[in-house]
Amino acid sequence: MTEHIILLHGLWMRGFALGLLHQRLMEEGFRVHRFDYMSVAATQHHILKRLRAGMEECAPESVHLVGHSLGGLLALRACLEPGQLPPGRIVCLGSPLKGSAVARAFASWGRGSEVLLGHNRPLLEQGFEAWNGPREVGVIAGRMPIGLGAMLGHIAGEHDGTVAVEETCLPGLAAHCVVETSHTGLLLSAEVARLTTRFLREGQFGPVLDGSDT
Repeated sequence: MTEHIILLHGLWMRGFALGLLHQRLMEEGFRVHRFDYMSVAATQHHILKRLRAGMEECAPESVHLVGHSLGGLLALRACLEPGQLPPGRIVCLGSPLKGSAVARAFASWGRGSEVLLGHNRPLLEQGFEAWNGPREVGVIAGRMPIGLGAMLGHIAGEHDGTVAVEETCLPGLAAHCVVETSHTGLLLSAEVARLTTRFLREGQFGPVLDGSDT
């Protein structure tokens, strides 16, 4: 049976940023789709409606979601909505599931935060208290502190330059692991693609290998 993956990019990105991850997951035998959306201008309702429609088009086959940063938050949000969706798992890559300190720092700029964060600002700032949805969720976090958030100095503990590892640790997750890469590097890492594949098929990550940016 065909297993589908829908890839969701993060804030200020577009679908082309997912190209290398797309290719690697296709080589693992998945049928991969890139979900391109306007991360700032589009309303969350519009994004989730389109995403759920795309998932339903693949039914009854399995449809997994793999979301980077904001994309992971939206993936979880979509699967909490009432209604029947095809089966599958979710992998979040560097997603601030407990809320983002960097997003809250941007929000302190007043009206400028509306331009930077758009309609998904509350989701980015607050995240979730816990995951109690029907799908198994695995998270891959990075801890190479290179990125805009690191320069702003609002991230505590280990982080990937944008999101703290602690911000990705949500109660109710099926699995969580940390790799040596930056926030953007999560999309380029062969190790991340390998771990993602294993979780989608087995519900676990297994051992993390050294070095992950190639």
